[in-house]
Amino acid sequence: MTDSGPGSTGPLTPDLAGLRRLERRIARSMNLKAMGRRVWESAPAILQIVAAVLVSYAIATLLLGHPDPILAVTVTITSLGFTRDARPVRVLRSVLGILLGVALATGIIMLFGQGAWQFGVLLVLVMVVARIVSTDTTFAVVAATPAAVTFLIPISGTAPWFRAIDALIGGAVALLMTVLIPRDPRRASLRDARALYSLLSQAVTNVADGLRDGDAAAAELGLSRLARTQPLIDAWGQTVETARAVSRLSPFLRPRLPELERQVRALHGADLAVRHLRLIARRCEYMVRDRGRHAVLAGLIDRTGRGIELLGQELDDLLLTGAARSVLLDLAKHLDPLTAVPGGDATESAVVVQLRPLVVDLLVATGLTLTEAQSALREI
Repeated sequence: MTDSGPGSTGPLTPDLAGLRRLERRIARSMNLKAMGRRVWESAPAILQIVAAVLVSYAIATLLLGHPDPILAVTVTITSLGFTRDARPVRVLRSVLGILLGVALATGIIMLFGQGAWQFGVLLVLVMVVARIVSTDTTFAVVAATPAAVTFLIPISGTAPWFRAIDALIGGAVALLMTVLIPRDPRRASLRDARALYSLLSQAVTNVADGLRDGDAAAAELGLSRLARTQPLIDAWGQTVETARAVSRLSPFLRPRLPELERQVRALHGADLAVRHLRLIARRCEYMVRDRGRHAVLAGLIDRTGRGIELLGQELDDLLLTGAARSVLLDLAKHLDPLTAVPGGDATESAVVVQLRPLVVDLLVATGLTLTEAQSALREI
């Protein structure tokens, strides 16, 4: 490969290409707008963590008289964190791992004191016990880290078991704050929903443009965009499940459960739609490369894309409720493979056949039952 210096049109060497990618990544990370967005998105977590730390510190120092409640503070921060998964069960799992490590470290110190061999025994013991009690590999790390911190903190006039109490305070406060001062994961869930439906809408538009204009590049772009949807589906699935879990426990967020259930339904519909769309987009790309333009089929796919776009918009704007269903129900009436594309060949009819289950899944995502959605299609 040749380098791409000034005036050169040759491809970049692997090292230079990697350097350019690193430069772009650094530029994105240093973007002021992106910085502000990250801070704004993390603001609920920051406020929750700070409030929880202050409560833990106050309980340990003012109520119990512990002079250095290091573990009360560190356990609170570690248990809550900035993770996307803020479900109470995840916080509880972290707290249990931390308490296991602190308890074992306290026991080793009280029985054998502090020293190099005791430290080694502690780490082995913590990791073995953690692997016994949990199938999650990260649980061992969660337990071993506070165990090491507990062991390495010098004893300064307080009993070793005070540390276990501090850790218990931190864990209890973290769990309490998850319910009483919850982060509102609905915003993150809606953000993930917008990202997924926006990408889906763009991909379907690209496929339709490719069919209408005989543009293989547009059809290929649509297919490549569909290939990038899985991380968005996974991210939305995690945030909406976190939002549901927190809302079930928190009295402040419980009224939002119906909205979150709509998101779950829309997520399931989008997941199924992507699987159909990948097959449709791949077939359409071949059609464009082989036989050029397919205007009527492009119109059907355009209307499918409009239904998908409205389904995403309904999550943000309840005034649009029913708009996607109306578009999709009207489309369903025109998906007879024998008449949908007048004069069309077998390949075009096959695409119409593939559109039928896609529209059914999207109609279910709007709130129809499977039987109702299937009955909207004309019998073949």
